[in-house]
Amino acid sequence: MIKETLTIAVDFDGTIVEDEYPSIGKPQLFAFDTMKKLQDQGHRLILWTYRHGRALDAAVAFCEENGITFYAVNKSFPEENFDEKYSRKVNADLFIDDRNFGGMVSWGEIYQSIIGEAGSQPLQKKKKKGWFGF
Repeated sequence: MIKETLTIAVDFDGTIVEDEYPSIGKPQLFAFDTMKKLQDQGHRLILWTYRHGRALDAAVAFCEENGITFYAVNKSFPEENFDEKYSRKVNADLFIDDRNFGGMVSWGEIYQSIIGEAGSQPLQKKKKKGWFGF
């Protein structure tokens, strides 16, 4: 089991729920269960989504209704003020998104990769290096 706390950025449409933007689709199988277990393990979840305004408020409310309150929404930490001069990319150890190279894996696979139960090796937090891995 990972002893370090990870910060995990999670997309909404197509990842937590089926992609029905601007509506909210049905929850993906095991998405909320997995996110709850990750939070119970002490990991921080950031909602990282294209949504804004009312559509974002609806997504946040939907997640709260399903037991998930995010550490931050579309920012790296709760107190961060978004400045349009800079990228909206957040600082996270992992990104869970349906647009990953290779596509979206199941939430069960995500859980096994991060937590490492049932005999699998848990994901290790990588130490960050300088530019180009030097």
